[in-house]
Amino acid sequence: MSDLLNESLDLPSRSQLKRENQELRNMGEQLVLLPKSQLEKIILDDSLKAAIKEARRLKNLDARRRQIQYIGKLLRSTDVTEIKYSLDKLNHQSQTFRQHFAKLEQWRDRLIIEGNDAIEDFIGHYPEADRQQLRSLQRQTCRDKSLNKHSSANEKLFQYIRQLAD
Repeated sequence: MSDLLNESLDLPSRSQLKRENQELRNMGEQLVLLPKSQLEKIILDDSLKAAIKEARRLKNLDARRRQIQYIGKLLRSTDVTEIKYSLDKLNHQSQTFRQHFAKLEQWRDRLIIEGNDAIEDFIGHYPEADRQQLRSLQRQTCRDKSLNKHSSANEKLFQYIRQLAD
């Protein structure tokens, strides 16, 4: 009878709700296990930050498990799309990470090939970028490529782009 009622109201089944809650608990556990530097890059509300901080402090496994369940409960009332995207960007195995990494490589290649036009376009996307530093790294990379010399300038340029994008 309740299945017919759920279908007529188009409500998710209990099993589906359990799967969704487990997924949120797993996301909460990922947040707890993240290094502090990476966690600071993710936009979270204050209650969620406090709950994660508390979970990190707890040593007792049962208390920590209950705290992670609480974090999952907090996540139910939060829009998790941005959090999920941020976690995927940090996961080296995810499709989101690979796409993000490829986009950064494209920016680096454009900066090297196109020069000032690409630098202006990049600054349009990332206004906090230092134009002088970008030009310096771009010139140094081009100079090293013309001399067929391997240097760290290419890597420094990529690291700078990545730092701005993250």
